[in-house]
Amino acid sequence: MKPLFVVGLVILILGIGSLFVPLPKKERAGLEVGGVSLGVETTHKETVSPIVSGVLILAGAAMMIAGKRKNG
Repeated sequence: MKPLFVVGLVILILGIGSLFVPLPKKERAGLEVGGVSLGVETTHKETVSPIVSGVLILAGAAMMIAGKRKNG
C-alpha cells in the first residue's frame, strides 16, 4: 500500500473514533502544609469537538484519495 494512503486511513480511523470515545481529564486541587497534604482529584470525560472530528475525517479521506491517484 502507498504511504500516503495508509496515513490517510489512520487519520480517518482516528477521526471516526474521536466522535465516540471520550478522553479522560484529571484535575487536582489541594493544600500542602509541611509534611501533610490534603487534596481532591476529579476526573471528567470529554469528547473532542465534532468540528475537529469532521476535519480529521475529511483530511483522512482526502489523503486516501490523493494516495490512490498519485501513482495509479
